[in-house]
This record gives sequence, C-alpha cells and structure tokens, in this order.
Amino acid sequence: MHYLLTVIGDTDNPADDSAPGAIDAFNDRLKDEGRWVFGGGLTDPQDATVADSRSGEPVFTDGPFVESKEFLAGFWVVTADDLDVALALSADASRACHRKVEVRPFGGVA
Repeated sequence: MHYLLTVIGDTDNPADDSAPGAIDAFNDRLKDEGRWVFGGGLTDPQDATVADSRSGEPVFTDGPFVESKEFLAGFWVVTADDLDVALALSADASRACHRKVEVRPFGGVA
C-alpha cells in the first residue's frame, strides 16, 4: 500500500537544519528497503501559484491557497505493508527533517 508522508513546515517554529545529510540518509534507507516511490522538498509558500478553472476561464493567483502558519514543506510517497509500518517510517522522517510529518494512505487506484 502507498502512503503519503507530508512534511509540515511552521513559520513560527522553523526547522532545525543542524543535521545536514539526515534527509539524504533517510531517502537512501527508503530506497535500500524498496519503500521509496517518490519524494521531494518544496520552496516556501510565497512561491506558490494557485490555478482555478472552475468557472471555465483559468484564474491564477500568486501565493498559497490558504493563509496559515503551517504549510506543506515536502513529502514522501512510500510503500508500507500497513499503517504501523508507515507510522514508524513517519517517526524516522520527522527525526530526519526536524518537522512534524502527517501520514495518509492513498485511497483507490490512481
């Protein structure tokens, strides 16, 4: 089963990046264990552009889609046998990136 591990950034409590290479080591571990599907870090929310074509013509708006002190900072898509394994991976991911990590299973076939 695939799980999304979402890295949560926080403007009031920035990450401690004092352990360079920890994320790379975690990524390498995921790959070595056959759990890696895809992952990456994201730029700051102010770099975002939102597209909205619900009314027919696209409207593009600069900035994040929601104003919040917390934001999506990065993510991993991993393969795990069950939620317990995904939760253990998220704990290691949180330790590696010094941020909170949300775990969500993918629902249905994409």
